[in-house]
Amino acid sequence: MSDLKKMYTTILGDSFPMDMTISFGEQKLVYRKRTWKINMEDGSVDERGIRYGENPDQEAALYELVNGNLVLGECRFISPGNGLVSAIDVNDMLQVGKHPGKINLTDIDNGLNILKYLVDKPAAVILKHNNPCGAAYGDTLAAAFDRANRADRIAAFGGAVVMSRSCDTDTAELLSNNYLEVVCAPDFEEGSLDILAKRKNLRVIKIANIDRLADFEKFRFVDFKSLIDGGIIAQQSAVNSIRSAGDLTPAISTWENREYSCDRQPSQRELDDMIFGWAVEHGVTSNSVLYIKDGCTVGIGTGEQDRVGVAEIAVHKAYIKYADILCFDEYSIPYADLELEIRQGKRDKGQKDALDSQVQKEKAGLPGSVMISDAFFPFRDGADVGIEQGITAILQAGGSMRDFETILACNEAEPKVAMMFTGQRSFKH
Repeated sequence: MSDLKKMYTTILGDSFPMDMTISFGEQKLVYRKRTWKINMEDGSVDERGIRYGENPDQEAALYELVNGNLVLGECRFISPGNGLVSAIDVNDMLQVGKHPGKINLTDIDNGLNILKYLVDKPAAVILKHNNPCGAAYGDTLAAAFDRANRADRIAAFGGAVVMSRSCDTDTAELLSNNYLEVVCAPDFEEGSLDILAKRKNLRVIKIANIDRLADFEKFRFVDFKSLIDGGIIAQQSAVNSIRSAGDLTPAISTWENREYSCDRQPSQRELDDMIFGWAVEHGVTSNSVLYIKDGCTVGIGTGEQDRVGVAEIAVHKAYIKYADILCFDEYSIPYADLELEIRQGKRDKGQKDALDSQVQKEKAGLPGSVMISDAFFPFRDGADVGIEQGITAILQAGGSMRDFETILACNEAEPKVAMMFTGQRSFKH
């Protein structure tokens, strides 16, 4: 059996060429492979690309667009000179830790994909395997990271953090208290790097263009899906057009010549959470359902085949994460460690019972949250899952023939639930 741990600490190298050209008819896009000079332990310098692909036995390469601009129909795509992840220079790797691999870079990229809609306030997104596990606004950057981290401490372990503001020393202290793979920000204030250096394997990456990330809202890129037979599906990337409450429409549906509408309209806080949640939804693998409260994720359900199932998964995860953070606050250990110590006779089972009772009583913080779905609800059962947990509002695409059922579910709830439509889906696969 091969030494898997050693595989993960080895830079594979790759066979990909330095230059790549893609032709769209008469238009040509020229790409250059991104490599970095690495100082070796013996004092020599080596030129290397990314560590490896999704797994240690997969070669991979990172290419930056260096020439050409693509116009397809009415869409003008990103032009050279606007790089983010693909333009990372060796000088931007403020602390290399282990050499970055594909997953590190794609986590950063999807974090930026979400963050580009959240740059108006201090915000932090924590990602794991290309899905957000926690995202939050904050009055300060430290508060934003702390809220995102507390939303799911379990999944954040070994994750990537992308932030909308320069990292200060308060934020760096919080970051250094957690095991993370990557920290990414537009800059790092004096003293913050010294604090982050406590984590020797942490990759600290500066991306200066984060300060103009909002410019990328309307940019599109060509999204390629390679097929096992060598074929390719090419599509334009998605653009989030839901940027304010004015972009939403009231939940109205007609069934058998009768019009149905929600009795209650959303509050300003719920509208704000809808806009925030839809931005986060833009980076979540479908099918997905999110629960959002006060500009922070409460539960994130990803990649499920059916909508009621993913609504239930998001609830289940919210309960697990809530129990964990309560346990950490009370006993300074994860909930799983508390269970282990009870089995070992080191703690009293009453401690766990008290936590479990509080989680059930408070319904994992879900009451008052906004439920976000990346598509319509074909039946009311998905919405009923959230309503049972005390959500007060729903945001969904709308457009199902049975929207009236979900409207009835909102009106029958006690207290009544508000609902708005986006008129667009936010699928990501």
